[in-house]
Amino acid sequence: MGSRGDLTDGQWERLRPLLPVSNGRCGRWRDHRQVIDGILYRTRTGVPWRDLPERYGSWKTVHERHRRWSADGTWERLLQRVQAEADAAGGIDWDVSVDSTAVRAHHHAAGARRTAPVFKGGAAHAIRNARMWMELFNCLVAVVRPERPSDGPGADTPPRST
Repeated sequence: MGSRGDLTDGQWERLRPLLPVSNGRCGRWRDHRQVIDGILYRTRTGVPWRDLPERYGSWKTVHERHRRWSADGTWERLLQRVQAEADAAGGIDWDVSVDSTAVRAHHHAAGARRTAPVFKGGAAHAIRNARMWMELFNCLVAVVRPERPSDGPGADTPPRST
């Protein structure tokens, strides 16, 4: 049995045809659904890769697939295709309303240091990938999971007795 945040069968059926297929040269791939569920679990909870529950397979496999798909643009292509399908079906409202109650100044505007910190070994690339992954994750959740009036914090959990 999967975790509460794992992909539903309907969500999986929408994503499955969009994912890369094995070319057979590198052996068998671990099931994409299991790995994606592991990536979603880690993104949702923030646990270190090594602390992924065993139901998602080897943490190394999950981490490597996430890293490889981030580097080769798979996540970005997946986001674009899911957005295009949702937009064609009229499922995305592109209107955005922003007012001063929702906009805050960046911490650099408050007198923080003006020079960029020095990162070793491609940290800027890692930050960009993390930002892109969070955007993908948020869009996938919004597009793949149809909104219902009952959706909201704790909608998937049974009521607790007091």
